[in-house]
Amino acid sequence: MSVSRLAHVTPIGVEQMADLADSLDDPEVLRLENLDVDLRPPAAAVEVTRRAAGDDDANSYLPFFGRESLRRAAAEHVGRQARQRYDWRTECVITAGGLSGILNVLLATLEPGDEVLLTDPVYAGLLNRVRLAGGVPRLVPLVPSAGGWRLDLEALAAIDPRPVRAALMMSPSMPSGAVFERGEWRAVADFCRRADCWLIDDAAMERILFDRRPVIHPASLPGMRDRAITVGSASKELRMIGWRVGWVVGPAALVADVARASISNVVCQTGIAMDAVATALRQPPADLDACVGEWQRRRDLLLDELRDYRPIPPHGGWSLLIDVSPLGLDAADAAERLLSRAKVAATPMTHWGGESSARYLRLVFSNEPCERLRGLGERFRAALG
Repeated sequence: MSVSRLAHVTPIGVEQMADLADSLDDPEVLRLENLDVDLRPPAAAVEVTRRAAGDDDANSYLPFFGRESLRRAAAEHVGRQARQRYDWRTECVITAGGLSGILNVLLATLEPGDEVLLTDPVYAGLLNRVRLAGGVPRLVPLVPSAGGWRLDLEALAAIDPRPVRAALMMSPSMPSGAVFERGEWRAVADFCRRADCWLIDDAAMERILFDRRPVIHPASLPGMRDRAITVGSASKELRMIGWRVGWVVGPAALVADVARASISNVVCQTGIAMDAVATALRQPPADLDACVGEWQRRRDLLLDELRDYRPIPPHGGWSLLIDVSPLGLDAADAAERLLSRAKVAATPMTHWGGESSARYLRLVFSNEPCERLRGLGERFRAALG
């Protein structure tokens, strides 16, 4: 029998679909089910990693809260996006990946039964971490349209703020690719002030923005510097998934509590990875700009290939959603047909939000080049009609 804290922790679905796709051992299978990436990390970061593998100082538990080079780089990076200054000694701690940082922040902010505001749809792993930390997810809808996703501001205004201890927001959101406009961030900030709650910014993809959209960091809004906690990651923007490095930047008192949770959880980060991530964070913007341009080309290709299925355009990130309910299917049925009939691996969004999430199928475009994505529309028609 499972313990009670796991009672509401659900499968995310990616693990099953990835195992099925792996079992086929077929290079013709399009791998659209998982947030992997085929664009290489910055070359300078790879070289620093190679050198660190032979560095005795990197083969250590210490320092527990991250090497100075990375804490400085992360604090400076968040400061640039937020137009704020952060003290790397007291307002930054390094974590073993972004999601480890999210869990540690939740452990440092929630009492059992506290509500956490999230968007719907949302990554199932965020919902599960809220539950593991003793929190209760409270969902505010993202509204789909032919032009993309928008935050439901009326629904947000109607939520009782009193039980909410934190708002856990991500822009671009995963899996939808929704990007908050300034007015939406202001509405979230207003809610946090009314609730007197924390704003946890999952910033893993904040610069992966399409069509020249600007970065809007919530800590840059009036009065939000000491209410916003930024959790960043090397996995998406820097394409350094296997390095397992993230960071938490925010008010000193809270970061001290996050550090206490962190040292009681994963203890420390990957020693040979930290200087490499610091190097990558200091790369010129052209490195990321080129990657964003490639991801946007793939997005545009998918939107064209799948136009008959009305995909909801993402404004950033690595994935898009299709509502398969007009086909008389739920997402699990559609995913099974696509894999068995058309060699396309895609993840159903069951448990990725409220009841309506089961109608959505997620397609990841970060790990397959355009030449392999061409013809996806024909595969869809062969599998789904």
